[in-house]
Amino acid sequence: MACFLVSTGEAIVVSIVRAAVKKKEMEKGIVDAEGNQLTDPSVSGICWTRKLSWLMNMLWGGAILLCLEHMWHGEVVPFPPFLTAMNDPSDIGDMLHEMATVGVGMAVLVTIVWIVTFLVADALVKRPVKSAKEA
Repeated sequence: MACFLVSTGEAIVVSIVRAAVKKKEMEKGIVDAEGNQLTDPSVSGICWTRKLSWLMNMLWGGAILLCLEHMWHGEVVPFPPFLTAMNDPSDIGDMLHEMATVGVGMAVLVTIVWIVTFLVADALVKRPVKSAKEA
């Protein structure tokens, strides 16, 4: 019904946080205006602007796909109140329950996958490079 609104809300918050982090990292000379890392990731790790971009893209992509899926099934319509569950007040409880269980569950799962992804990526970037003679 409206589970995509949870990941949309998280995506909005992450987008705002990323903008603030990017501004601070630009002041420190870590990233440029486009968010590209200027420092060596093998020394300092992957910058937070890039890491937050990964989470932001995962959340926005999932929210958009879920919204399209809900539109396909007629749960979201292009006219007020937009959510068909809002037409009948007795369905609002079910909608909120779905948001609290399914929506929060999906958002938490995406965030956990993101944490694992950036931890693995940082570990891979920071590991020493072996020369051809050592291998």
